[in-house]
Formats: sequence, C-alpha cells, structure tokens
Amino acid sequence: MAAATVFVLVTSWLFYRARTNYLRVPLLPRVPPGRTPSDCMVVIPARQEEGVVGSAVNSFPADTVIVVDDHSTDKTADEAREAGAGVLDAPPLKGAQGKANACMAGARILTSRWILFADADTRYQEGFLESVIEGAYQSEVTFLSVHLTPRPAALAEYLLHPYLDALLFASPRLRRDPALLFEGQCVLVLREAYEFIGGHAAISNYIADDLQLAMSASRHKMGIGVVRAGALGHARTYSGWEGGWRWMERKAFRLFHMDAPITVRIVLTALIAALWLPLAVWLWLDGHRAAPFLLMLVVLLALRPWYGNRLHLLLAPVAIYTALPLLLHGLTTAFFKKEIVWKGRKVTAA
Repeated sequence: MAAATVFVLVTSWLFYRARTNYLRVPLLPRVPPGRTPSDCMVVIPARQEEGVVGSAVNSFPADTVIVVDDHSTDKTADEAREAGAGVLDAPPLKGAQGKANACMAGARILTSRWILFADADTRYQEGFLESVIEGAYQSEVTFLSVHLTPRPAALAEYLLHPYLDALLFASPRLRRDPALLFEGQCVLVLREAYEFIGGHAAISNYIADDLQLAMSASRHKMGIGVVRAGALGHARTYSGWEGGWRWMERKAFRLFHMDAPITVRIVLTALIAALWLPLAVWLWLDGHRAAPFLLMLVVLLALRPWYGNRLHLLLAPVAIYTALPLLLHGLTTAFFKKEIVWKGRKVTAA
C-alpha cells in the first residue's frame, strides 16, 4: 500500500503542475471584429490539403490570405482559389524543408506590417486577426505563437491529444521560457523583425522550424510570446492513428531540440503514469479489492481537466499506454535521425 500511496501523491502532483503550467499561458484577448483595421496578411502553407484549406481561407476576412501550394498533387490550389485566396506555387525545395520553404515564399511578396502564418487545418472565429494583433501589442512582442484549441474528429485524436498535451506541460521550465512552447500552427510576426533575423530562409532546413524561429528571435533579444486561443481558434493536429504516429515523429524532433531535463521530465512523467495498472494488479492479487479501482479513479481525476467531463475521459487510462509506443518511437527516430514521411514526402532530420 505504501507504493500505491507514493504513486497517488506523485502522479497527482505531476499532472496538477502540468495543468497549472498550461493555465499560466495567457488567453488571447477578444477584440470585436472591425474595431481597428489590422494591417496583416495571412500565409497558409498547404500540401495535400484538399477538403480543409477552403475552410481555413474562409476563416479570415476577404483578400487577406495567400495560400502557398507546396507541390500538391490534389486540388488544394483550386479549392483555395475558390475560397477567395491568392495562390502561389512554392519554389523548388533545394535542401529546404517543405513548410519553411512555403512560408518563406509567401512572406517575400508581402508588405503588410504583420504576417500571420497559419496551417491549413486551422479554423478561426470572426475578429481573430484583430485579437491576435491586440495580443501582440499587449504583450509587447514581435513574435507571437497562438496555441489553438484542439478540434478532434476521430477516436485516436480524442484519446491521445489531451494526454499528450498533459505530458508536454509536465516541465515547469516551459512556462519560464516561451521559446520552448512556440508552436508553428499559428504564428504572428512583425514583418520588420521577421526579416531582420532572416525569416524562414534562415531556418529552412530544420524540421522544428517554429522552435528555431523562436530561438533565433530570442538570441536577437526580440520579444516572443505564447497565448491560448480559447474559442477564437481551433485546429485538427493530425488525422487518425497513422496521423498520430507521424505527428509524434515530428514532435520528437522538437523535444530533441529542447534541453535534456525537459525531455527527461516528459518521459519520466509518462513512465510514472504507466505504473497505475501494474500497481492495480499487484494490489488485487494481494487481496485489496477496492484499492485498484481507487487507483484508477485517481488517474481519471488527475487527467479530467485535460479531457473534460466527456465520455472520452474513461479512455484516459488507455491513453497512458497507447501514447508510450508513440513517444518512444518518436524519440528513437529523433535520436538516430531516421528518415520520416510527412504529407507523402520524405523528410530528413536537421
């Protein structure tokens, strides 16, 4: 029973701290649409995004979006044009990673004061552009990453995404260093500052280009910040089990670029959480009939803030074991710099 008590205390503390770290990321201030003109253009890098890119374009005001078609073989470009976006073909890669190459091409033709880089699988409420610019002004930053609210649509996403987010925020250092939380799904940059550090051209060969962008800005003593979108923005990070597998490969490269203690903290949190089932079985075999169920209840309560009051919370104990092979596979891939596949294209680590 002593081991079970230690597990309860440690697990509760780890996930409580993770949730606290997450909630300390400020919410994006909501600004009424049209209150102030936003001198901002949107760049959406898109590869094989037929079926989603049109909705992303329609999330923004008319004539504010450029979609850079990253050599898609489907109808991504046609869908983007029909939605009202200007469409630009991405230049040949020439050693660059696809997304960074597309972002670089889109930014080069713009003269707006602000540039918002947004993924094709993201969605925004009316007034988002005004709100994100207001958020940058309030935070006094020139590079602002917006953490979008997950928009799951399949079992794998409902199961894994909340738990993986809980692991990501397990390290207290994340809240002290915004560069480590800088995500590329939705990033606002002040064009002058972006061009000063070389933009995406300076980081074009990195898989974790968003992290490298933030680190470069930080080295140049420029203000970087992270906010949560709340109801103003949503994203579907990956699709299905295979999408989760591939997403974790890319995510692992981010972890590898962080310092070792953060990566160790995430892995240790995952391994500690995975002790609940062996402990429950041991308690049952030792004659404790109620204790195993109480142990599972502790796990559910610890992860409830991440899953909410939905039926999917009952899958949280399963997520602990489902996430482990994904996490270990991703870290192995990053450590040995194995080739990965994303959007049908082979990607080499850098």
